[in-house]
Amino acid sequence: MIHIVLYRPEKPQNTGNIMRTCVAIHATLHIIGPITFSVDNKDLKRVGMDYIDDLKMEFHPTYEDFIKAYPNADTYYVTRYAKTVYSSYDFSKKQVQDIFLMFGRESTGIPHDILKENQDKLMRIPMVPEARSLNLSNCVALVTYEVLRQQNFPNLATEEAIKGPDFLFK
Repeated sequence: MIHIVLYRPEKPQNTGNIMRTCVAIHATLHIIGPITFSVDNKDLKRVGMDYIDDLKMEFHPTYEDFIKAYPNADTYYVTRYAKTVYSSYDFSKKQVQDIFLMFGRESTGIPHDILKENQDKLMRIPMVPEARSLNLSNCVALVTYEVLRQQNFPNLATEEAIKGPDFLFK
């Protein structure tokens, strides 16, 4: 199972989009606080739509609380300071274990001390040298779907399931 970990997210719209992605792929969302908005925020609910009702989410007041709850987590940290591209990691054999993908704050990312402690698990999304960052919810989708692609999209529909695979041709 994939776990998306947001370190102190700042924008409810991004968090709402990430909630929707988590529901669509059966991922658990972990939010590390403190945060500046309520998870009951109306903007969050609007972006997350009715998907939020099916969301598996855990709130951890601090990073230390997250580590205490998951001391042996296989966590990867997405940061512009990484030297390894996210697609260079091999997740194809990790379907039976939980994978945690941590993303930082929109303004400051993941604290440098956390990154320094986990240098072998840092991953980077390539972009032009002049760019500082990408949108947080886009980063979550991009990296998470790469993990799922390597695992052949376990338990996810790869053809139209609601209206049927031949809907367009009827």
